[in-house]
Formats: sequence, structure tokens, C-alpha cells
Amino acid sequence: MSFFIPTYFSPISQYITIVNSDEVLFETEDNFQKQTYRNRCYIYGPNGKQLLNIPIKHSSNSTKKKTKDTLVDNSVAWQKQHLKSIQIAYRNSPFFEFYQDDLLPIFLKEHKYLLDLNIETYLYITDALQISSVYKKTEEYIHNTKNDFRFLANSKLEHPYKFKPYTQMFDDKFGFIKNLSVLDLLFMEGPNAISFLENNKHKLTNCF
Repeated sequence: MSFFIPTYFSPISQYITIVNSDEVLFETEDNFQKQTYRNRCYIYGPNGKQLLNIPIKHSSNSTKKKTKDTLVDNSVAWQKQHLKSIQIAYRNSPFFEFYQDDLLPIFLKEHKYLLDLNIETYLYITDALQISSVYKKTEEYIHNTKNDFRFLANSKLEHPYKFKPYTQMFDDKFGFIKNLSVLDLLFMEGPNAISFLENNKHKLTNCF
């Protein structure tokens, strides 16, 4: 069993481990942390690496909020903004049209909780990759455990591994950008994305 933080259209590094895990357990009893992949992802836009950030409702008091209780701020039209950014970035990619119909409902719904949204993106990706979508949630916070990949939610962590580059939309301008959202890999590689994830397992585990 491998432990993960539910993240928004997770980075490729997280799906390398998910694809190669027997069981997936999502940590939901931890405290929400800002500037992580919990509420952000990066895509390859026309101007290079592009941040898509989900606005969060923050309480007026200083009490820490658990991941499972974190609320999405839907007073901002972030869904429309994110969808438009993804369409602009990938509408000419090899496989965007193949996956876009199943992607649209995620952005047409107002999710109350960030956790529910992130789980829905997980189900979208596992369906697209045709891998098991089965997962479990923690019932209490897990302190020390084997196969702990919760650190992959840290967007500030500089991963030292090197993947064999795949073709990206604007790599002729900005070069290869590693560890973007798995959406980038999916729209560029399509069904071959699963092979990329499986074949890069050793490159991830050997670095930590």
C-alpha cells in the first residue's frame, strides 16, 4: 500500500508511483498546506510553465484546517479560467479531442470541498489511463509508514530524477519541462502514457 496526498491533476511523479502501486491510500486527516499540489497544477502553456491555482476559502481564525474540510472558493470563476487555459494549451495536441468530453464535467460542477474535486480528477485520470481507480482514505493521521509518497504533493520540492523527454506542445520554444501535470503527458502521449509511467518507476524510486 502506498500513501499519497490527493492533489489537483497530480504531477507526473505522483502517477508514476500510483501506476506502480498495489494499493492507493489517500491521506485526508492532514492539515491543509498552502502552495502545494493540493490546489494547484502546472501545464505547458504558450508562454511556458503555467500555474493553475484553485482559490480556497480561508477562515478568519488561526485554527488549522484539515485537507478533508478545505472549501473551494467558487465566488471566483476559476473553473472557466482553468478550462480555457487547458484548451488553449492543448487543443492542437495529438490526443486532446479524445479525452476532452470526459474532462468537461469536472469544470461544469461547483465542488464544495477540495478533496472531492481532487478525487474526481484522480478518477478521470485512472479512467483515461485504464488503470484501477480503487483507493482508500485514512481515518486518522498516519505519522510514520513505509511507501510514504505524501512528499510528492510538495510543489517546491526539486526532483532530481531525469525522465526521457516526450514531445511537448511548445518545447521548440522553451525546451522540455519535467514533472508537469499528468494532463500534459496524457494529451501528448495518449494510450502510450501508461507505458511512460511504468517505465520510469526506477528513475523515481532511485532518487529518494
